[in-house]
Amino acid sequence: MSSSKPPKKKVVVTTTSDNKSQGKSAAAAPGITRKKRNAPEAEALTFGKTNYRWMAIGAGLIALGLILMSGGSMPDPNVWDDNIIYSPRRTVIAPILIVAGLVVEIYAIFVKEKSDESPAINTQTPS
Repeated sequence: MSSSKPPKKKVVVTTTSDNKSQGKSAAAAPGITRKKRNAPEAEALTFGKTNYRWMAIGAGLIALGLILMSGGSMPDPNVWDDNIIYSPRRTVIAPILIVAGLVVEIYAIFVKEKSDESPAINTQTPS
């Protein structure tokens, strides 16, 4: 005598926009069960809040350096004044601010977020 095994159930995995958008009937055939996939978990962002703050500070330093470097038209077009064009504000302070802004931007990229889940430190001494 041969024993007959019951047929295995078929599993159909569908998404939320399955048969309704294609115009097919949503009713399942007998013996077929439907499983819906869980929604994918939200991916963590590459940068956190502190990274964006440091990036804004760096962008502000770069913008301030560029503003300090700009301007300085001659009051009289017939007279050349070296002190206006080659002032320490343009030749020293502005480039230092721009380079400092770039350093802050690099720091903002590499700084890690402090996680709230710090490992528990056992302060009790064994007796």
